Amino acid sequence: MSRIREWASRLKRETATMWFCARHPRTPLAAKLFAAAVVLYAFSPIDLIPDFIPVLGYLDDLVLLPIGVWLALKLVPPDVIEECRQEAARWMEDKRPRPRSYAGAAIILALWLGALWLAWRWTGPWFGF
Repeated sequence: MSRIREWASRLKRETATMWFCARHPRTPLAAKLFAAAVVLYAFSPIDLIPDFIPVLGYLDDLVLLPIGVWLALKLVPPDVIEECRQEAARWMEDKRPRPRSYAGAAIILALWLGALWLAWRWTGPWFGF
């Protein structure tokens, strides 16, 4: 159980690091965009797969988010990552409130609405809509 807590804590710390990397001036543009997308998703109050769906609900938190953080870290220069890790550590030590990404929530909500609209368009003729 302690390994899971340690892993979750490290993931939280690395996600905060991505937040600082996305805002760092020496981060390349592609890395900024990817890191920002990971952070938007991680801090969004709405998940792509809602947590109440058995097994699949936590799949994004257990698989997609760590993969996104790992890929984003590969795109950012090591010296920038180290600087941002230190900044994230200070931020977490100060117990600052977790940032909320309303833009990320809006994007996830738009994706869900788009998926529902497509499903309605594709299945509508079968049901006489």
